[in-house]
Amino acid sequence: MNPISKICLLFISTALIVGLCGCEELATHLSGIETPGTVRDELLIGVVMPLSGDFVDGPDDPALVRYLNGFYFARDEINSAQDAARHIRFIVEDNQSTPEGAIAAYNKLIHEDGVVALLGPATSTLTEIAFPVAEANRIVAIAPTSASQGLSALGDFVFRVNLTVDKVIPRGVQLTQERLGYQKVAIIADSLDLYSRSAHAVYSETLPALGVEVLSTETFTTRDADLRPQLTRIWDLKPEAILVAANTFDQPTVLVQGREVGIPDDVPFIVPLMSVSEVQQAGAAAEGAITFTVWTSTADTPGNQVFVQDYIAAYGEPPSVFSALAYTSVKLLVNAVSEADSFDSHAIQEALAATSDYKTILGSFSFDSVGDAVYDPVILIAHDGEFQTF
Repeated sequence: MNPISKICLLFISTALIVGLCGCEELATHLSGIETPGTVRDELLIGVVMPLSGDFVDGPDDPALVRYLNGFYFARDEINSAQDAARHIRFIVEDNQSTPEGAIAAYNKLIHEDGVVALLGPATSTLTEIAFPVAEANRIVAIAPTSASQGLSALGDFVFRVNLTVDKVIPRGVQLTQERLGYQKVAIIADSLDLYSRSAHAVYSETLPALGVEVLSTETFTTRDADLRPQLTRIWDLKPEAILVAANTFDQPTVLVQGREVGIPDDVPFIVPLMSVSEVQQAGAAAEGAITFTVWTSTADTPGNQVFVQDYIAAYGEPPSVFSALAYTSVKLLVNAVSEADSFDSHAIQEALAATSDYKTILGSFSFDSVGDAVYDPVILIAHDGEFQTF
């Protein structure tokens, strides 16, 4: 994003902030999560998530539950440590899956609750509109799962923990093409969602450079119920693989309806940043689907096996990639606060920006010069409702 675009976006977001200040509060507080504590050195963190709206299938959405549990697990682990210097308390706000809701949630947490830092939103579309609010107020914000290109460059106080599409897709495409030998592919992409458009752009650069022909690109809009016409047109061209650029809530629809129109199991769907929740939701249709992602439960990264075992003991089910990203985000933030030895936003920002080779369950973690994550991605394949290393 060029400097003029950044300035324009910051101006628009600031105008929205001012406009919303006099309106009825749009963010919905998730009651029962925390009550104010009396612990000295309490670290108050705002968490902004889609608890309602188009991005989730209600409050019991498995992907949402696993995401939130990643935050809570990190909080409880840190608070229960005998040498914990600070007590973490979360205030969770619903962004309602809308730009207005994300801005309202950020404003409430900053101006009414006085949080030290912010975690979320979940999607790139809302991160793009919320990050300038944090930057304008000079408060640290970390988006755990946003993966579109360029968003951390919106300011100095904004960071991301997920790998961006330009760090995940090229390597994944290269390795799967070498292994599977596909020469002709098709793409199906969400034309509205920011992450999906960014992923599509990287596909369009990477595939021709590897000599892979893109037979067709079919588009849809977020939450389209029927993708069979697009998938039928794709299958009529007989691609050797189908690359998907879609957010988590549309990924199972692509897989299920793709198999329904006759695309056989030996033609793989390649779906970056898919979690086990989407695999389980798609059922048998997910068999053989390949994802380029950032974490796996079987990795021998520092502390990962203990994390998986203890998470299962706490919640009765395995963590997902969203759990891992949320957990790591809390760990990174708390480490920065400890390094800064302060709740001052500028000190925390400087400590986060200096994070290098920090040992996490994702691997050896660093932030680059614009606040995007740097570590090694992984490639997984779905089998019997679970992921295995590809």
